[in-house]
Amino acid sequence: MSQTSLTRRAALMASAGLAAATTTTPVAAQAARKTFVLVHGAYHGGWCWKFVAEALEAKGHKVYAPSLTGNGDRTHMLSNTLTLDMQAADISNLIKFEDLKNVCLVAHSFGGWPASVALEAIADRVSSLVMVDAFMPNNGEKSADYISEFSRKAMEEAIAKGEAGRTPPPAKTYSITEKHYAWIESKLTPQPNSIAFNTVTLTGKRETIAKKTYIRAPKYPQASFDKAYEACKANASWQTFVVEDSGHDVMVDKPEWLTDLLLKVS
Repeated sequence: MSQTSLTRRAALMASAGLAAATTTTPVAAQAARKTFVLVHGAYHGGWCWKFVAEALEAKGHKVYAPSLTGNGDRTHMLSNTLTLDMQAADISNLIKFEDLKNVCLVAHSFGGWPASVALEAIADRVSSLVMVDAFMPNNGEKSADYISEFSRKAMEEAIAKGEAGRTPPPAKTYSITEKHYAWIESKLTPQPNSIAFNTVTLTGKRETIAKKTYIRAPKYPQASFDKAYEACKANASWQTFVVEDSGHDVMVDKPEWLTDLLLKVS
């Protein structure tokens, strides 16, 4: 066989190899791609996940960070008839209508309430759950029983005035990163009052999630979070982590740390 034939064959084989590599690489990348749904806490909105969402997306993952009805960019929907079930539907409907599967559901603070209710409808679509300094409600409970004294007083004053939402506390309540205080305070919105009195109906779907993680930021004092952390720590089906150098808004104070952890536990 001539050297020309060998050269042509080598070129064809190299070309075929390149085509195969081009074809398989996107498939491999897609297989490694994860989907995250990030749920904010009281007074916040989807905006608070900005740094984590950008970091996850830069690594090729799909991220949804919705604002719950009445909060953040949906504060115009605040009303005295807003219910916890409506906010839970914000989460479950997003996952259903976007046809999401194998979701990593991440809930921060108050977000543990609507996320727990939403799991009653979409647990089969969630492969991992991460609770970030979050409430872990039990069946029949309501968030009004667990809110801070600041929030309780603010809620009572707002209700007395007939207002649908209570005024948020200063940014330093949530974050220890002073450079972000102006940004945080420009985004905080009143927290809906009515949902605080809605009791939850839970059948244990939250516990059926295969991968479960609880993160505690002890610089933020909240007995309910301490209790939730200890309960998860004692449960072999949960992983637990403590972040000492962060305020309550871990996604703002420690976005790189949180991003890396989400990728590890999801």
